Amino acid sequence: MPRPYILAETNWKHLKDESFDLVVLPWGATEAHNYHLPYATDTIEGTAIAEESARLAWDQGCKVVVLPTIPFGVNTGQSDIYLDMNLNPSTQFAILKDILTVLDRQGIHKFMILNSHGGNNWEALVRELGLLFPKMFICVTNWFKIVGKKDIFENPGDHADEMETSLILHLTPELVLPKEDWGDGKEFKNKIKAFSEGWAWTERPWSKISADTGVGDPSKATAEKGKLFFEAVCSKMAKLFVDIADADTENLYE
Repeated sequence: MPRPYILAETNWKHLKDESFDLVVLPWGATEAHNYHLPYATDTIEGTAIAEESARLAWDQGCKVVVLPTIPFGVNTGQSDIYLDMNLNPSTQFAILKDILTVLDRQGIHKFMILNSHGGNNWEALVRELGLLFPKMFICVTNWFKIVGKKDIFENPGDHADEMETSLILHLTPELVLPKEDWGDGKEFKNKIKAFSEGWAWTERPWSKISADTGVGDPSKATAEKGKLFFEAVCSKMAKLFVDIADADTENLYE
């Protein structure tokens, strides 16, 4: 059965008399994830989280619809990693502007980017889009920041680490290579201390900070941990869908 909250699956028979309060756009990437995870890791994660969160919200009466996932993200620091695909921020802006033009014209004024790639940086784009579409409520979520990873996972990391490996073991285990093929995800740190402390920033040249393209030891990853994390993330995300759909965005502050 087509799911009515997934745009790619639903149909005109359903949509001609439908109306939605919130549109969600998952945005992933296509890039190497250590030796063992698929290039589509971010896209798989973002799609699954958006769809399950929408199911939970829909069952609570939330009128939410999920757009097809954008599979390419900003990968400017990985230009020498074979077939890591890059969309420049200016390209992302153009895509978002066209999508918001459609929604604004059709009277849908609540829009969420469900971000699934750390290289995507949305704040400047959303600020500019907000001036172009003053009626639109535009927000961004980063699902990987919703639930404290320390509550479930033992090893820290931010790319093809224990958390991401666990998620993919839960969602698409057939795409994960055998454990003997996993890299250790060791990260080489910037020698200038300020960048490691987080108050100064420069782009990480990926081939210089990781031998296997991973950042974080995945060795203790399990599908069971991935399922636990996935369910916790989707539960909180679904509540946000409901809260935004129900909110009077002209009266949000007190």
